[in-house]
Parts: sequence; C-alpha cells; structure tokens
Amino acid sequence: MPYPVSHVLFFLLCVGVVAVYALAIPLFYRKLSSSDIKKVLLLLFVGCLSSLLPDFIVTYNFFVKGTMEHCWIGTIPTHFIFFSFSAVLFGAVTGYIIYRKLSLAACLGLFAWSAFLSHLLLDDIDENGVNYFYPVYNKPVSVFSYMGISFTEVSFFHYLIVSFASVSFVCIVFLMALVALNHFGFDFRYRFEN
Repeated sequence: MPYPVSHVLFFLLCVGVVAVYALAIPLFYRKLSSSDIKKVLLLLFVGCLSSLLPDFIVTYNFFVKGTMEHCWIGTIPTHFIFFSFSAVLFGAVTGYIIYRKLSLAACLGLFAWSAFLSHLLLDDIDENGVNYFYPVYNKPVSVFSYMGISFTEVSFFHYLIVSFASVSFVCIVFLMALVALNHFGFDFRYRFEN
C-alpha cells in the first residue's frame, strides 16, 4: 500500500487495539502516570516505526536512484518474512536499552514483529501478493488469494483450507501483539458480575 498513514493506522487500530482500549479509560479519567505515558510512547514509537520499516527503502531509492520504489532495493525485496527479523532486532535492542530486561526486550521485539507483519498483510490485500518466502521462493504469494471467490469455483475443501489459512495468519499477527502487550500491562479482563 503506498500510503504510510494507512500502515500506521492499520497497526494502531487493528493490531494495537488492546492498547487503544486499555488507554481509553485511564485517559478519560486522567489516571495515567508519567511512567505509563513513557511506556505507551515507547510502544507507539516501536510499533509505528516497525510498521513502516519495509517502506523505509523509499528514501534510499529516492536519493540514489530518483525513484519512489518502496518494495525493492535493487533486486532484493524488502517485503518478506526474513527481512521482518530486522523489526524484531530493532524492537529487542530498543527494549533492552530502555528496560535492561531480556523478557521485556523480547516482548518489544515480538510487538515490533507483529507491526512489521501487519504491513505485509495490508500490502498483500492491496497488491494481491507479497514475496513472503524470498529467497527460497521468488514469486509473490497472496495469503488472501481465494477470499473473493465462492466455493463453487474451487472445491469446497480447498476453499475451506485457504480461508482458514488466511484468517489464521491475521489472527496469529494479532495474537503476537496481544501476548507482547500483556507483558507490558495491557489486557482485556473479564469482570465477574454478582
């Protein structure tokens, strides 16, 4: 997707929905401490930067090649799973510098990874495929390739498998963010009613 704002908003409102939900009440009642605000700002910084990380190459291509190409650096794509470990490394190093705890650094790396993968999901939806498995498989693969067809066009079993795989990929990315946010104190809780 060509618009960086779309990637950030998709990350914030879909992947980071727990953080948005958990912050709504304390913001409304003005109960956030300065350490809570710093934690939230760090999560926003790492998440937003990681959700834009695959497209940062546009600055290199603009100044060096004079193009606005945002998916490739020469013959190497920036939108693939192996490159997503740069987001994990960025999040983990940032987390370790701030917190000096390996567990929180790993959780911030997981959060950054979910943000990066949310970028790939949005580009997959928009561009009908991403080079997820580069350099093992060099052609674009679309997680959402069969979501727009009915099961009468393919076998019912094939349609169910592809639909399950597509939705599972989105759920995995969301669950990664939820696990990471849980370690930073954000969670949904069930309130027992008497």
